[in-house]
Amino acid sequence: MAVTLEQARTMIAETFKKGHELGLKPLSAVVLDAGGHVQAFEREDGAAPGRFGIAHGKAYGAVMLGMAGRAQMARAEQQAYFMAAVNGVYRGAVVPVPGGLLLRDDAGVVIGALGVTGDTSDNDVKAALAGIEAAGLKGEE
Repeated sequence: MAVTLEQARTMIAETFKKGHELGLKPLSAVVLDAGGHVQAFEREDGAAPGRFGIAHGKAYGAVMLGMAGRAQMARAEQQAYFMAAVNGVYRGAVVPVPGGLLLRDDAGVVIGALGVTGDTSDNDVKAALAGIEAAGLKGEE
């Protein structure tokens, strides 16, 4: 199973919708496939232009490590040298904080990741989970 373009677009639209419902700051969201390639990206009006790099870094770390943002942050807190080494391997492309959610199929296989940024990391996750659910997928935060 792979994330379809329709599912990617649904995730982003519903993530933004949830952000509006919660009164969040303007969000940016990116969907990556299982190989870490961008499938879809959008930045809401008013979101800072540099948000692509943050959203991508959250999702990229999740998919490349098979470890969602919360787990990455915990690992960084416990073993900073490990995450520093990982970021060296991936040329600084990993942002190890909540907001990078793994997308899994029914068998638990990673099929991609959703990265969301713009508000607090916890709020980014809330919005992302709504988007993932609307697309009929399973997310791991």
